[in-house]
Amino acid sequence: MRCLRIAVLAMLAETALGLGSGRTALAADELTIMATGGAWQAAQRQAWFEPFAKKTGVKVNEQEYLGDLGKIKAIIETGNVPVDLVTVETATVLQGCDAGILQRLDYAKIADRSKFLPGTALDCGVGLDVYGDVLGYDTMVLKDPPTSVLDIFDTARFPGKRGMRKFPAQNLEWALMADGVPAADVYKVLATPIGIDRAFRKLDSIKKDVVWWDAGAQPPQLLASHEVVMTTAWNGRIQNAVEQDKKPFAIVWKDQIVEYDMISIPKGAKNTDLAYKYLAYISDPEVAAQLGRFIPYGPVRSDATSFVPKDVLPKLPTAPDHMKSYLVGDVEFWGDHGEDLVKRFNAWLAQ
Repeated sequence: MRCLRIAVLAMLAETALGLGSGRTALAADELTIMATGGAWQAAQRQAWFEPFAKKTGVKVNEQEYLGDLGKIKAIIETGNVPVDLVTVETATVLQGCDAGILQRLDYAKIADRSKFLPGTALDCGVGLDVYGDVLGYDTMVLKDPPTSVLDIFDTARFPGKRGMRKFPAQNLEWALMADGVPAADVYKVLATPIGIDRAFRKLDSIKKDVVWWDAGAQPPQLLASHEVVMTTAWNGRIQNAVEQDKKPFAIVWKDQIVEYDMISIPKGAKNTDLAYKYLAYISDPEVAAQLGRFIPYGPVRSDATSFVPKDVLPKLPTAPDHMKSYLVGDVEFWGDHGEDLVKRFNAWLAQ
């Protein structure tokens, strides 16, 4: 009897996990998505997870992680992959694709690849949203407002401390743009020793005035404490400070650097059909536009903007008025040159 009970329990456990040949319809109707938590995951839950579950009858299970590729790799190496989709940064998609950790996607099951913004429909990842690296300032402090992110380099017109992320990406691009390099040529110039030297010389001009930040929560804190008169930031952080904390902050969009969050299917995922069903669902332009209602990030579909509520659109990086002068962050460039530039940047900071 004891042996029989153990066998029955083992069979039930196997069925619940979807591991045995007797996999149930219930298990097949569950989709597990691993994301990076916080307000962003909560926004996905409201915009996509819950509506998808309601429409399809598929139960969406959520997990959280820090967004590191090592975690996905460790899951795959167990031989029992418990997640069907993972949210990832663009750089992680490229690395995971090359390493065979993420599956190559069949866009025939998702959407017309040409409808996505450039760089948001990759071989192993589909874009989720567009966020902007922007300039934030306190309207009560700066009565003469900056009009471009590049104004952070203008210490004559805007004296005082300014905040910048303690990382070379974005800062080097803006430095070259402020030094007269057209946005279209930034990465070509930055790929040369002369271009790198030029970018660091421009950063030299404001180095003594910079307060460096590491975490996304710091820019609004620096503004609120009046430690800086302006700061680079992720647009969502400034917008949240305005709406939730009622801070008198404003965003400067001109010359923003736009970046993307992605979603991928890990190698060995069990419910790939459901994963594709979900990817097709969130790639529908009307559905894609819903995320901005819950967090100020724009859709990756070029034809989704018309579906964004009119009161939401001005808050998004992808609003037409905000996309007149911008640079798309080149993840492949940073994948090729990032290690060397981080070392150079850290050495420069220490000087």
